[in-house]
Amino acid sequence: MNYTEVLILVISFLIFLSLRVPIAYAIGLAAFFTLITTMPFLPSVTTLAQRMATSLDSFTLLAIPFFILAGQIMNRGGIAVRLINFAKAIVGPLPGGLAFVNIISCMLFGAISGSAVAAASAIGGFMNPMMKKDGYDPSFSAAVNITSATTGLMIPPSNVLIVYSLASGGVSIAALFIAGYVPGILLGLALMLVAAIYSILKKYPTEKLVGISEFFKRFLAALPSLLLLVVVIGGIVAGIFTATEASAIAVVYTLLLAALYKEITFKDLFPIFLETIKTSSIVLLLIATSMAMSWVMSYENIPQEISNALLAISDNPIVILIIINLILLFVGIFMDMTPAILIFTPIFLPIATKIGLDPIHFGIIMILNLCIGLCTPPVGSVLFVGCSVAGLSIQKVIRPLLPLFLIMIVVLLLITYIPELSLWLPKQFDL
Repeated sequence: MNYTEVLILVISFLIFLSLRVPIAYAIGLAAFFTLITTMPFLPSVTTLAQRMATSLDSFTLLAIPFFILAGQIMNRGGIAVRLINFAKAIVGPLPGGLAFVNIISCMLFGAISGSAVAAASAIGGFMNPMMKKDGYDPSFSAAVNITSATTGLMIPPSNVLIVYSLASGGVSIAALFIAGYVPGILLGLALMLVAAIYSILKKYPTEKLVGISEFFKRFLAALPSLLLLVVVIGGIVAGIFTATEASAIAVVYTLLLAALYKEITFKDLFPIFLETIKTSSIVLLLIATSMAMSWVMSYENIPQEISNALLAISDNPIVILIIINLILLFVGIFMDMTPAILIFTPIFLPIATKIGLDPIHFGIIMILNLCIGLCTPPVGSVLFVGCSVAGLSIQKVIRPLLPLFLIMIVVLLLITYIPELSLWLPKQFDL
């Protein structure tokens, strides 16, 4: 490995980030400056452009803009209110009932929309005023909303699981989707445990127990939204359609759902499409530049050298996984999830497989690890959205976030060292 190229790659990337260059451009420029040290200028430009273009030449990637569009429709289609009302009927009477409602609503909405930012925005917009009215500390409400929004990235359909499948060289999307259920639900339950303890200590009020007729009324109102998960995931697992085809079906289903709820008019579709195009463009540019950087790193033999260096430290899987998790936690603080997956999967996945990890299991570890980064400054997108929706500064939210961070790390360790939490369900479906 030529350390000159490595230094150029790392230092140029950090310089661009410190200058507040958008991360997609920072990644692409860092890859370009590294490449021109070993190639002439024109071949470097041509090679980089070619790698960016070919990285997007994938049928699987079509699922991302479709799922983003479905999420945008759901974000404006009245789904959040119905899910919140249903969640209140389930857990409202428990200690810290509204905190539980926030967590379960984020789990359901995040899973349906596939977006942590959408969950933090939609659910937080309804729940923060509601919790404040009942006497909850606004900073605690925001912290619960921020951390629970990430559960939707574990519970399918999830765009980041599709990105991991791409970066890993073709790990089954269906298997990844199914593998995410138990870890995602476990994370939600862990957050609920912390919220319950906090709420009991603070003596927060609980909701009244609803009657059976009201419970079924709320369930029926939320049922069409919940059925989307059954249609999309059930169809993929049963082999009726692929993940890409499922994403298109999700768009059609959500449009029909919006028409049923009468929350979206024909005039609302243009801004929804425009927002989808903006979001998809950002994500796909990140994918293109990140894949180009991954190629440059492979060209310089960096992943193999890092693998050899880590295995030279220890051949104990427990130690290696601790090191990988610590690196990813650090990376998640400074880098968004999509480029982090695309850049570091080719580096760490070969190491994980060498020590006996299943690629599906490692994918779940990586996604959960990077979910924590979404809630941390200075780059945590969910943190910024959650604080913005709550109308609070980051400094006010950090303190109540700490115990929630701690329980997320505990869940990460459980998922890391108990493979069956991720692999049991895919095995039941022979995936």
